Amino acid sequence: MEEKIRSLLAEFKTIASHPEQAVADHLAQTGKGAIGMMPIYAPEELVHATGFLPVGLWGGSRPVAKARTYLPPFACSIMQQVMELECEGVYDGLAAVVFSVPCDTLKCMSQKWKGTSPVLVFTHPQNRGLEAANRFLEREYAILQEKLETITGVKITNAALENSIRIYNENRAAMRAFSALAAQYPQVISAVDRHAVFKARLFLEKSRHTAMVRELMEAVRASEPQPWTGKRVVVTGILLEPDGLLELFDRLGLAIAADDLAQESRQVRVDVPDGDEAPLYRLARVWQNLYGCSVATDTKKQRGPMLLDMVRKTGADAVVVAMMKFCDPEEWDYPIYFKQLEAQGVPNLMIEVDQEASAFEQVHTRLQSLVETL
Repeated sequence: MEEKIRSLLAEFKTIASHPEQAVADHLAQTGKGAIGMMPIYAPEELVHATGFLPVGLWGGSRPVAKARTYLPPFACSIMQQVMELECEGVYDGLAAVVFSVPCDTLKCMSQKWKGTSPVLVFTHPQNRGLEAANRFLEREYAILQEKLETITGVKITNAALENSIRIYNENRAAMRAFSALAAQYPQVISAVDRHAVFKARLFLEKSRHTAMVRELMEAVRASEPQPWTGKRVVVTGILLEPDGLLELFDRLGLAIAADDLAQESRQVRVDVPDGDEAPLYRLARVWQNLYGCSVATDTKKQRGPMLLDMVRKTGADAVVVAMMKFCDPEEWDYPIYFKQLEAQGVPNLMIEVDQEASAFEQVHTRLQSLVETL
């Protein structure tokens, strides 16, 4: 059984590290290509309903040179990496790229795209509490659907879209279950392993990913959880990578009890609701129901209480804030929930995340100090 777990985790890591192979495999199996999905939230179900593969574009880990010509140095790390990759032609094989534009940098990126793939842009309404916002976003999705149909040559029927919604909801449920299971088995599923399972989700057709995750969970559940001698933390932020950063958590005995990362659990937090309404309307409702994210306007600022609730439910010892370098929405949220964590006596630490980084000595020292304090 341990060999099976290792084999499955190795497969997730390979997919996470080589998305181009996953795209090639999909093309070979279906005859259909891939469509890029820029962070943070886009209705992947619309792309999935065409038979094309939605592929998450979340940057990489390489030196940035060409991107400096088009982006200011204070653009966030993800956008710098995406621009570098597109300047190198990495994304030119995509049939299109879908942009949501919830922050200023994404708005600029949608206008400065240097790849050859056509750009499809839609807008999330920020006054999310109104019914008018749902109707507005439904219309935005309808326009996006028309553009996708033109590019792919596939008519997106309600039946196909309903099937994609079902597949995605099943995947979200599987990933929520996996996150809880990984917290129970930190000796089996390391921080690096956990991230690979989430990241592979960006590059696989979701029913295939769900099947792999369920197979992994079945294998893990066959063994008894062992006592954990390290500490447990809740992590929050946009993303927590590259692997060199995650390896510090494993080396210092910091198990991830739960995450509030935009690249990971925020993607699976909210299901598309059931109901008799049209599927596009129900897709739009996801945006209204989303909570605890810096790019989704929340006048009540519930992220702090949400993190406190996660700490309470998981028994975590601390919160680690993975602050994406130059991410204004995350920086604006931080002072508010920092005060809320401090008021409740929850230990917390902020570390800076830069995908271009290759050395992590400073972060290692800070995380080690947190462990010693705990």
